[in-house]
Amino acid sequence: MARKQVEDWQCSVGRSATILGDRWTLLILREALLGTTRFADFQANLGIAPDVLTDRLSTLVEYDVMTRDTYQEPGQRVRPAYHLTPAGRELHVIVGAYQQWGDKHLPRPEGPTMTRRAMRTDRPVHVAFIDDLGYEVPADDVASIPTGN
Repeated sequence: MARKQVEDWQCSVGRSATILGDRWTLLILREALLGTTRFADFQANLGIAPDVLTDRLSTLVEYDVMTRDTYQEPGQRVRPAYHLTPAGRELHVIVGAYQQWGDKHLPRPEGPTMTRRAMRTDRPVHVAFIDDLGYEVPADDVASIPTGN
């Protein structure tokens, strides 16, 4: 993907969606957040075609969401491994928001396949808007105000 295409978008949502808005990209991010690093494991876990996976991983590496490293099992050839960067780990909130929305509006009869809990306290967590004092703000009480930039 040409970097110019992304930089042409004035809106940050448009710029972000150009890189992250694809279904496969979100599922790759979910897998990476769960600890998947190897190309073959991404492919097996997602059932994604290798050319599509290569394309999405290349874009994530290009935009510093993931890094590409290599590993080698004894007696095997060198293979790629992918790791989230700090920018990639910040996307946990976005993946969590997708999950939270899907659990609420597109529920499975069996219930959610995953929950999120604070590691320190083991208490359930959810995605929300938080003001600069640390208070949760209901979504319908959040205004999006143009900056004029």
